[in-house]
Amino acid sequence: MNSQKTKSAGKKQIKLNSWRIMEIDSYLQTGKPYTAAQLAKLVGDHGNNEKTNFSPRTIQRDLEYMRDTLGAPIESDYRGYRYTEPNFFIKSIQITEGEAFSVAVLNPLLEQYRNTPLENQLRSVFQKITECLPERISVDTSFLNPKITFIPDRTENIDPSFFQTIFDSLKNLCTITFEYRPLQKTSYMERTLDPYHVVCQRGNWYVLGKCHDRNEVRIFSFSRMKNIKILKKKFTIPKDFKPSDYFDTEMGVWLSDKTPLTVELLVDKEIGTYALNRIWHSEQVVEERKDGSVYVKFETTQKKEVLRWVLGQGHTVKVLGPQELLDEVKSELKRSIEIYK
Repeated sequence: MNSQKTKSAGKKQIKLNSWRIMEIDSYLQTGKPYTAAQLAKLVGDHGNNEKTNFSPRTIQRDLEYMRDTLGAPIESDYRGYRYTEPNFFIKSIQITEGEAFSVAVLNPLLEQYRNTPLENQLRSVFQKITECLPERISVDTSFLNPKITFIPDRTENIDPSFFQTIFDSLKNLCTITFEYRPLQKTSYMERTLDPYHVVCQRGNWYVLGKCHDRNEVRIFSFSRMKNIKILKKKFTIPKDFKPSDYFDTEMGVWLSDKTPLTVELLVDKEIGTYALNRIWHSEQVVEERKDGSVYVKFETTQKKEVLRWVLGQGHTVKVLGPQELLDEVKSELKRSIEIYK
């Protein structure tokens, strides 16, 4: 209990001292020696454009913290304190009021990384950023709780240990084996994979790599894997491998579609405003017609992703092209009608 209180108190003290430490650092960077009394006067005269009284003992504590915790190369003799390395400086963060708000918003946004190794790492980064802020800037996230709601993308059920196993195989370039259940199957199949790249789409995680069983690059969902093991066998990623060749970063990760197609949609005026404000693709064409409907055109490899979205919009979206996408929409609608007969 006491150690926890001490740890918390230490963090609070670091934050309170941050501005003063940056001022001390700026003087020591000159290479001149300063006594604690001299620094107390200089920092006090310059602090926040107002005179502040600091004791030499307070400055000494700051110097000890800079040396012992921040690794500052501080040396002292009868003339005072100075840096022994001429190019050393304490790293600081300059942040505006708007940026401080963005930092506050970051913490609840991390909910979408829950149960992944990234969650704790990102929260640790967030904490370190806030601790480095000057004392005149505080990041208070408590006001966000009753006033802002974050609805993260729904994630699939993934064993948390899978992340570390797959990330280790990526780092060490080791082949992995696992059992996998494809969408169209009811049973698992053994697979051997050289993992090249990991993709996160809307909270769902995929690994892209060379499948030994199919002898080609394929993509696998974390949520449909089990019994993952790292082998001692090493592999080399081909020099010409580019993740962007296998999925559209702006639309989706359906690896089965490799040939780009030009999608043309007509969005009903009922949701015309939504269509005008939506970013479909970086090279999209969006035109509002006289009747209020909206014409949308873009190129993508993700036919299945577009098909899924169009079907979800019902009568408010009509496919104008390509013909293959239009045929698939008609076929899917016929099948949907059949199950309700």
